[in-house]
Amino acid sequence: METDNLHYFEKAPIYKAIAHFAVPMMLGMSMSVIYSILNAYFLGTLHNTEMLTTLALTLPLFAAIMALGNLIGMGAGTFISRLLGEKSYDKVKHVSSFAFYSSLVLGLLLMLAGLPLIDQIVHGLGSTAGSFAFTKDYVTVMLIGSPFVVLFFTLENIVRAEGSAIISMIGMILSVIVNIMLDAFVIFVLHGDVMGVAIATVISNVAASVFFAIYIGRKSAFLSVSLKWFKASKEIISNILKIGVPVFIMSIFLGAMGLIFNHYLIEYGDQAVAGYGISSRLLQLPEFILMGLCEGVVPLIAFSFTANKLRMKKTISFTIKIVAALAVVFGVIVYFTSDHLIGFFTNDPQMIELGSYILHVTFLSLFISGTTTLFTGIFQATGQGTAAFVMSIVQGVTLIPVLYLANLLNGFHGVVWSLVIADAVAFLVGAVMLYVLRNKLQPDLEQLAQ
Repeated sequence: METDNLHYFEKAPIYKAIAHFAVPMMLGMSMSVIYSILNAYFLGTLHNTEMLTTLALTLPLFAAIMALGNLIGMGAGTFISRLLGEKSYDKVKHVSSFAFYSSLVLGLLLMLAGLPLIDQIVHGLGSTAGSFAFTKDYVTVMLIGSPFVVLFFTLENIVRAEGSAIISMIGMILSVIVNIMLDAFVIFVLHGDVMGVAIATVISNVAASVFFAIYIGRKSAFLSVSLKWFKASKEIISNILKIGVPVFIMSIFLGAMGLIFNHYLIEYGDQAVAGYGISSRLLQLPEFILMGLCEGVVPLIAFSFTANKLRMKKTISFTIKIVAALAVVFGVIVYFTSDHLIGFFTNDPQMIELGSYILHVTFLSLFISGTTTLFTGIFQATGQGTAAFVMSIVQGVTLIPVLYLANLLNGFHGVVWSLVIADAVAFLVGAVMLYVLRNKLQPDLEQLAQ
């Protein structure tokens, strides 16, 4: 296992190394899109609007729990890959053990802090009188299960960081499959409701976490979940937080920006909101595929940063070409089939026209947003905490002034185009910072001479 992982890090051709790390991540993230659609479908068969409302209202809570997992997971993961490049294998065990136990503690603290404030949280999520009871049930279960949800996202990151991308994918798909099966069992066999769906979500995360823990304990060449390797040193904590905190902040900001965007869009009627909802769901698949690509190569970039910067440079260059090619392919498909794609969800001519327009506009930024994700991944992988923090702020808050001005100047069209403009601003900021940091990221003269 050690030899296989290091082969893809060090010696495999660039295209094979990228495929090894990125394809499993792309497949795993694509499965999560399929699950989100099926989850809504299962609840939809109960013909209860309040239950579907609960599913939508609780998305920010799940996103916040996921953000905590990524805080530890992304921070520890990029540090682990850099340590592997330095061949500091004992430190890798210390970091992975710290990530395992700190994730459980973080989730436990969230549970203890959240349960006494359950009613306030439910109201804060926007629950109405009709959906309050369902939302409270869902939130209660998610808070109780939060230690395992946080742990799942942490372990998925650190397993991928050591080069075991296929194991990471298996764990992600296992979670999705268990969740889908339990959802169907709860609704169609037990005739349950939202609480059963929430329990299914928690159990699926427990199952995947156990799978990852068993893999790490028995087969991992570098990682450890043993308490004897636990070490909370200043070096470990600072390296995790300098990357993990920006990831956490960006996740929270993006969730908040989604709420603000919907607030502006609702001024133009339910059809505008519904049209955006359909188009954003369609956009989710290519976005997640590109995100899987860009996040998938982060361990390879991190390892190469400390082991072989010339290989890192080639990896980044090749990944940008793939992003561009995928963006063009998806863009062409949308350009010629947008009406038919929206038509799968509605037969309302005005809705199809609005949704098709929004789809055309938002797909224009697919390459920009994909490359911006890669920029952020580069900063995370190379330990550039300040640059990663700046990117999290820019991606989080740029939309607010852009949205306000665009709405003021051009109404509905301005609101739609604000997404593309905000993505372009984040792209430019990332490109500038990458240029400023170029000396740190350049290969050494000895490597260029090889």
